[in-house]
Amino acid sequence: MASGEDWLFRPVLEGLCRFESLNDGTLSLADIADLNEALDVRAENEWRLARTKEK
Repeated sequence: MASGEDWLFRPVLEGLCRFESLNDGTLSLADIADLNEALDVRAENEWRLARTKEK
């Protein structure tokens, strides 16, 4: 997304939360940051696993 909103929508698109939770204030920006960090860790772990399987 050109406006940088992808960071906000990433947890929604990955099924970790609902869009409504962003709109109604159920989730804070800190919560969104934590979810994005968890997604980054998962992606890193999957990359590392794939790399070990290549060898």
